[in-house]
Amino acid sequence: MKITTEFIKLDSFLKAVNWVDSGGMAKTVIRDGIVYVNDTPETRRGRKLYPGDTVEMMGMRETVERE
Repeated sequence: MKITTEFIKLDSFLKAVNWVDSGGMAKTVIRDGIVYVNDTPETRRGRKLYPGDTVEMMGMRETVERE
């Protein structure tokens, strides 16, 4: 996914790539520990993602890129 800003928060990223339908759903999947950032489980929904970071959830994988 390409971003135009310095970073994107994890919950916003999940919504932007259409892996979740809402902020509430993002909060739940993050809290449940099924979201990985750079191959490490991430439970902070406000985690800032920068270009080069990789996010994985249930077999889906995306890398943050600068537009």
